[in-house]
Amino acid sequence: MKSLSDLKIQLYADGADKAGILELYAKPYIKGLTTNPSLMKKAGIQDYEAFAKDILQTVTAKPISLEVFTDEFPEMKRQALKITGFAKNVYTKIPITNSRGESSLPLIRELGKEGVKLNVTALFTESQVRGVAEALNPAVPSVVSVFAGRIADTGVDPMPLMRSYVPLLAGQPKAELLWASTREVLNIFQAEACGCAIITVPHDILSKAAKQIGIDLTEMSLDTVRMFSKDAISVGYKL
Repeated sequence: MKSLSDLKIQLYADGADKAGILELYAKPYIKGLTTNPSLMKKAGIQDYEAFAKDILQTVTAKPISLEVFTDEFPEMKRQALKITGFAKNVYTKIPITNSRGESSLPLIRELGKEGVKLNVTALFTESQVRGVAEALNPAVPSVVSVFAGRIADTGVDPMPLMRSYVPLLAGQPKAELLWASTREVLNIFQAEACGCAIITVPHDILSKAAKQIGIDLTEMSLDTVRMFSKDAISVGYKL
């Protein structure tokens, strides 16, 4: 493994800062982009629609996922139809439930019938993945985003789960399983080994991966020792 370009899994850049989005969009190894309201808030974005339309001036040839932001399903549908109308490469992100825990599956069925490309997000469990697999329109491209990183944060190995979710989408020829909430470079290789089609990777982890994949461990050891030495000298520590 020499570079990110050698991967079979599709790398999607996950973030909301414009400069980072545009820089990564230009990289051949980046196959798509995603964002969400929390990332947009962190990036200081105040006007959702203006941000989306601005990004879409440049992001035209790769898929990008933009998320709805309401608890009420009629309003969620209105937002979804508006978002999908922004551009042909837009996937509309729908959370598996609203914040009251009410299922989004009826809405997912409705939107699928209307030809909306969906990225169903915030999935964790087998029952959720099964439900989405039954609700999607097999004629319409879709993404099924399982938050493997957050599963790992609970102390549970997500790899067996992700492997078991792959065949659940067998009846959805245009659906792709996505490993979400990436925490470290290793997750990219884990997701590929599990058979995931896509992994979303934050901009900072993509930067680390681009620089460090394939580095010789002996060389990395020496670099680490040099860092310790340089930092100690710069501070002027004495004993």
